[in-house]
Amino acid sequence: MSEENPVSIAFEQHNHDACLNKAMLNAEEHCHERKLKLTPARRKVLELLLQEHRALGAYDILDLLREAGFNSQPPVAYRALDFLVENGFAHKIERLNAFVACALPGTVHSPAFMICRQCDIVAETQSSSSDFDLSANADASGFKIEQTIVEAKGLCQSCAEIEN
Repeated sequence: MSEENPVSIAFEQHNHDACLNKAMLNAEEHCHERKLKLTPARRKVLELLLQEHRALGAYDILDLLREAGFNSQPPVAYRALDFLVENGFAHKIERLNAFVACALPGTVHSPAFMICRQCDIVAETQSSSSDFDLSANADASGFKIEQTIVEAKGLCQSCAEIEN
């Protein structure tokens, strides 16, 4: 995986075509290694999520699929999104009820999301330990954590500069 910080990739200018091409090659390689089927619909949904560093809702994805000539029935988008989330290519942003491409596919990680309230860019980073150790509290109570989602809403640097 790239040494680049996924937060800087989302919030700063970068060669987005190279970013998108690299992510698609990584997805194809990951699927090939694990004998997963990256169908045309799944591939297109991943491409759509990678187009911008913004979260897309399922109906936004359906509209974009329709524009690209794909079947625009809701099951098409939902099945593709389920596959992408299940296999670590995308995450669901609960706060927005939308999906974003994973910045660290193929790695075991605990993502945290920074969501700009102005431009809707979503940046993924690693959640780190804090004074509140959720795992320790869960272990002590016998609770088995299956998923933790950290989402922070605020302003990216570009939007903060405009607002000031």
